[in-house]
Amino acid sequence: MTLTDYYALLGLLNNSSLAEIKKAYRKKARLYHPDINPAPDAKDMFISFTEAYEFLIANHEKIRYDDKSYDKAMEDWRKYRQNRSHRRATIYARTPYSKFKDTNFYKTTRIFDGITIVVSFVISIMVLIYTVLGYIIRLRHPDPELGKPSVFAFIMLLFLGMIFFVVSFIYMKAYQESHKRLKKKL
Repeated sequence: MTLTDYYALLGLLNNSSLAEIKKAYRKKARLYHPDINPAPDAKDMFISFTEAYEFLIANHEKIRYDDKSYDKAMEDWRKYRQNRSHRRATIYARTPYSKFKDTNFYKTTRIFDGITIVVSFVISIMVLIYTVLGYIIRLRHPDPELGKPSVFAFIMLLFLGMIFFVVSFIYMKAYQESHKRLKKKL
């Protein structure tokens, strides 16, 4: 397969980001895993998607620069990883989807990880604190040139901060629950 084939297989453009590649693979894996899709070609499609994903993730930075880098990456891929990737994809195709979702390979498609969630949670708290403190300070020490602080702007920033906080909190709880389930399985 060529680079364009790998991107096309996942339904992506050649200049897709890592996040887009991961998202496309998750979607295809959900649709074509043989445990979920009874179609006769589902297993072969799943194997192809997995191979394309592994190549694009492993060589994402190399293939962006020039044709020589791509040719070298493709040759290395064919020599060392293509057969291994195909064998691994075949094994994943035989496992139930519920177990496949728990594999480390599938978890690499996650866009959010623990650090990202914690950082977003901290940032949301900081936005809320700075919004409230900033408004209070502006009320106590008004700038004659700027006039009184806008109540509308304060309410909008507070509302956006709350949304960010709630979303971060939900993701943090879901992440903690998934880790608890993972620890119980081990």
